[in-house]
Amino acid sequence: MSARSILFSTVAAVLFCGAAAVHADDARKIEIAVTENGFEPTPIVVKKGEPLKLVITRKTDKTCAKSVVFDDPKLKKALPLNEPVEIAFTPSKSGELKYGCAMGKMIGGIIRVE
Repeated sequence: MSARSILFSTVAAVLFCGAAAVHADDARKIEIAVTENGFEPTPIVVKKGEPLKLVITRKTDKTCAKSVVFDDPKLKKALPLNEPVEIAFTPSKSGELKYGCAMGKMIGGIIRVE
């Protein structure tokens, strides 16, 4: 693909979509572990509008966090033992995003969006 074709595609994406598509490689990758102590690290500080790729790995069976639930964005993902699970999103407002286990967030974490 020529440089001119790439430029045209980018301009077309901006004109028709309002912004160029964000590639997964452009997202900030944050590793989170589920241990006997819960989700680690917490809190995590990010910027509003910053594309994120959370990679959550459950490293113990001694936890109720066998899945993770987010209120905003609304999602629930299973966390198989020792298998990284990716969650990609872009926070659109400032404040605290809380997440946790499926049992009413007995075990949880916080993403602070500035």
